[in-house]
Amino acid sequence: MGNERAFDIVLYGRKKCHLCDEVELMIRALAEELPLRLQVVDIESNPSLHEEMMLVIPVVEIDGEIVFRSISHVVTFPELRQELISRVNR
Repeated sequence: MGNERAFDIVLYGRKKCHLCDEVELMIRALAEELPLRLQVVDIESNPSLHEEMMLVIPVVEIDGEIVFRSISHVVTFPELRQELISRVNR
């Protein structure tokens, strides 16, 4: 894959959340393969974010769209990779 634009990814989580840490590592691993910019947001720094997301973190936002909320399961590496690849040619 060559000159694609970079994906803007926001990971919403909190400190001492091992699932959040795992998803961050997955995203960083994908950065080796796909162009992306990662911003990690601690929901505990914002009361409204904390209230909205405390039961569904980690939450992954791609290019301004919340794509994965951890409601029934936490996003897997293959799911995240497939979502990004499907967006390459959009």
